[in-house]
Amino acid sequence: MKERVTETRTCPKCGRTYTERPALSRYDNDTLICPDCGTREALETMGISIEEQDKILGIIHDKYIPE
Repeated sequence: MKERVTETRTCPKCGRTYTERPALSRYDNDTLICPDCGTREALETMGISIEEQDKILGIIHDKYIPE
């Protein structure tokens, strides 16, 4: 079985430390950001308010079960 190597990164957008797969920022198509900031950027492009983004991320965090 292949061993997963987890790299600790710091999101340049929010400053959070994370080990999940990074997202690619939609703003410059070059910067790696944390999954939450990636989700926020996607929701923001759809016109979703910050309050709704918080609710959606809360649901994702409640339902996500790490491998």
